[in-house]
Amino acid sequence: MELEERVAELERRMAALEGAERPAPEVTDGTFWALEGLKAEIAGAGAAGEDGAVLFTGAVRLPTEERYEWQFGAFTERLLDEDWAEAADSFAALGHPVRLRLLREILGGRRTAAELADLAEIGTTGQIYHHLRQLTGAGWLHTTGRGRYEVPAARVVPLLVVLTAARP
Repeated sequence: MELEERVAELERRMAALEGAERPAPEVTDGTFWALEGLKAEIAGAGAAGEDGAVLFTGAVRLPTEERYEWQFGAFTERLLDEDWAEAADSFAALGHPVRLRLLREILGGRRTAAELADLAEIGTTGQIYHHLRQLTGAGWLHTTGRGRYEVPAARVVPLLVVLTAARP
């Protein structure tokens, strides 16, 4: 094949690829593509996956243009055998509307205590620091330097999963 033919063929193939945009899968369209993948993994795990498993995953782009891809799975037997009381502090930290608002604002780009203090209906500076300490102690936030906070990368998707699971 001559060089010109090869280039023309590549151009046709590129045009076909560019024109063949696949729609993003609807997460509520009734298909269970993630569940089917999990079942295949469980089947491959043999006896370890006999009682089932749970999986949560996400590909996220925040308003700050930061991107996170994350997944975690656990076998049901292990989850049922664990002491669930150990999760109480983490859930408790999320159990206040102001703390949830702070997390949302931090994910949205407001990262300093001063920026957060400027928000309406969020409380006094002392109250804000109290909430930030609660979130930091539970691992939902960490400090990145003088008065700057961020949600750790490994907690962005889990936070959004928890919020999704809490919806009525």
